[in-house]
Amino acid sequence: MEPTASAARAAELLDGVPRQRGPAAQSAPAPAPSAHPVPARSPARRLLRLLPTPTGTPFTFGYAAVLAVTSLIDQYADPSLVHALHQASSTDVAHLLRTPVLVLLASALWVAGGLVSPYTLGFVLVLTALERRAGGLRAAGVFLLGHVLATLATEVPVGLAVLAGHLPDSSLHRMDYGISFGVAACVGSLAGLLTPWLRRPLLALAGWILVRDLIAFTDPMTDWGHLISLAIGVATWPLVRRGQPTRTA
Repeated sequence: MEPTASAARAAELLDGVPRQRGPAAQSAPAPAPSAHPVPARSPARRLLRLLPTPTGTPFTFGYAAVLAVTSLIDQYADPSLVHALHQASSTDVAHLLRTPVLVLLASALWVAGGLVSPYTLGFVLVLTALERRAGGLRAAGVFLLGHVLATLATEVPVGLAVLAGHLPDSSLHRMDYGISFGVAACVGSLAGLLTPWLRRPLLALAGWILVRDLIAFTDPMTDWGHLISLAIGVATWPLVRRGQPTRTA
């Protein structure tokens, strides 16, 4: 038998011999630590995630920039010019009958009360959180849906009441503008993406504030619009939850 064949035969016989239970056989070697460990997110960085950024939340960031400009105009421009701009952007019945698309878009460019309004802070925090979880297109869709549907739900009854003679003709020119309907819808939508222990307090707090304003009867049509917007946001839960497992993964 040739030497090569003898060596091959010996290797086959050795393969059949049981191996000794040494330390290497008893336990698998521990994986080597990563050369580049992921750093823990600092508290300051977590706080910054509450604010919009051009890359992380482009819709909210761009919209907030536009609102900042219009708020500065509202505060520092000539009062007569500001009044004319607000009146031209009002979603009253008269404007909705003539130029519905234009006024629905223009009315969402103003913040009632300017930069110091609570809706400014609500817009930044709520839309940033919603866009980070659901994406820019869904966040924009929820905002626009709440703004448009709640406006129509409050202004159409006014027009019908004027036709029926229950309200004066001046009600057709009621000043109505701002982002509050869209923000309320986004609050309701965001609640559907939170854990139950956060969702229930958020909805309870938002509902209590809106109902309290309605009971005060200062501006019932607008207050009803806020409640309608919140309900519209809740109705969008299936839309904003779509694709959430993929994003989480």
